[in-house]
Amino acid sequence: MYMEDFIMKFGYFDDTNKEYVITSPKTPLPWINYLGSENFFSLISNTCGGYSFYKDAKLLRLTRYRYNNVPLDSNGHYYYVKDGDTIWNPGWMPSKTELDAYSCRHGMGYSVFKGTKNKLTAELTSFVPVGETCEVGKLSLTNESNEIRNFSVFSYVEFCLWNAMDDMTNFQRNFSTTVLLFIIRPNTESAEIITLFTLSTLRSPVLIQTVTRS
Repeated sequence: MYMEDFIMKFGYFDDTNKEYVITSPKTPLPWINYLGSENFFSLISNTCGGYSFYKDAKLLRLTRYRYNNVPLDSNGHYYYVKDGDTIWNPGWMPSKTELDAYSCRHGMGYSVFKGTKNKLTAELTSFVPVGETCEVGKLSLTNESNEIRNFSVFSYVEFCLWNAMDDMTNFQRNFSTTVLLFIIRPNTESAEIITLFTLSTLRSPVLIQTVTRS
């Protein structure tokens, strides 16, 4: 039997790589993967929705996720690509710009999202390193055309900090959260930008680290 025999409407199991490959972002519900280590955990959907927490998903929630949002799965750790007048996301949400190609590979402790629009390909790998209290997202962009491209990349996340139930119900309180330290370290030799968000009110430091490559 061939792999095509096992392909379902929205994806298939890749036994060789031990991944589930999702071929359309328009699944009936968010299809979730679990990323985590000893103390830091993230849930991430096939369209980059989801949230992170430290030890306790309710009382030490780090980033916002409201289960009854309309549209569904509209909180997450997102990257926007602005290419001319076109704005899109590697995982399709939240802009919902139609992609020329899309895939999401949910593996054991990591997820890889790949989207292509107008011959520009973005590949995002998200994982939580073993023994660390952070989530790492590595974004690689590839120009598939023969022309010089000028584009911009933006990241977006909403913080919860800390009580998830309070964040979903008390809309006055969540305008004020806590002090955040933003560190941007450009590395011109490798065209790499590392953005480090340090949450300053925990006894143990928790980092949300974004690695962007061009």
